[in-house]
Amino acid sequence: MRIGLVGYGRGGRVFHAPLLASLGGARWVGVVTRSAERRAQLAADFPGVPAFDSLAQLVEAGVDAVVISTSLKGRPALVLEAIEHGVAVVSDKPFAADAQQAQVLVESAERQGVPISVYQNRRWDSDFLTVRKLLDSGVLGRVQRFESAVERYEPQNLGNDSGGGWLRDLGSHLVDQALQLFGPVTQVYAELALAPGQTVDHGFFVSLTHASGTISHLHGNGLQSAPRPRFRVCGEHGSYSVEGLDVQSEQAEAGLTPASAGDNWGVEEHRRWGWFEQGAEREKVPSERGNWLQFYQQLQAAVDQGAALPVDARDAVQALVVLDAARRSATLGEVVKL
Repeated sequence: MRIGLVGYGRGGRVFHAPLLASLGGARWVGVVTRSAERRAQLAADFPGVPAFDSLAQLVEAGVDAVVISTSLKGRPALVLEAIEHGVAVVSDKPFAADAQQAQVLVESAERQGVPISVYQNRRWDSDFLTVRKLLDSGVLGRVQRFESAVERYEPQNLGNDSGGGWLRDLGSHLVDQALQLFGPVTQVYAELALAPGQTVDHGFFVSLTHASGTISHLHGNGLQSAPRPRFRVCGEHGSYSVEGLDVQSEQAEAGLTPASAGDNWGVEEHRRWGWFEQGAEREKVPSERGNWLQFYQQLQAAVDQGAALPVDARDAVQALVVLDAARRSATLGEVVKL
């Protein structure tokens, strides 16, 4: 598979480039960025990987797939352009501004016969894989409450609208995870946090009622000094909780790749493991190994061999239906039924 990357901001540099550089049996053709600063950064990070001025130039150089990792405002147009070129597309999240726009992208790809996927890499986070394993094993029993939170203190990013606000951006991951674990949603309640003078939210609370009976409480905030646990999963036979974020982000920020880190990539040291608790009983739960590279390995199998895509774009449409309902709920101050 010949693959190219469009955009070399934080998303492209941290969440895609280390994986593309580590993907065996594939060729990373280059990166589209016109920024002189980002071109210099690319040359320092990955010497020999060429930069291009446009998606058209990248396609002309020869690619089977492209990754669109630009700001939300221009992302859908680039996805459509890639579809018109007939190359497989991976879109960063949020996939689109709303479910209607996302549906247009999916239908366009289907008409053209172009594979399209959405980069929900958090399905391969260590903590999420651990939760999934515990659910599959039945050790927690039926889950009544699922709590998921990503909170940090980043005042320097206040008002950054590249992802359309925290609900659209981070919320895309948290909603996708909740849907993957507990299925369709019947009703949504949400609250948004906006600082004075800001037009995009820096925080949110979303309550989802799943058809399965589980209630999901999702929290995101960029101005929180005392963050909640990353996950707390409350079941009839016990609860699981874990602090902090998946280590793969730290490793990528530090300039590591799955290839350079080897067997250490995605491995959480024991002090970061979560806990199973039931009454007075409390024991550590070894964390599963995180593996974002698996997204691209599955994409490679889809492009080269016709296997299933790593993430069905229609999953992203359903997540956006929920996110649209959350924005509507926050505006109206009431529960929205789906």
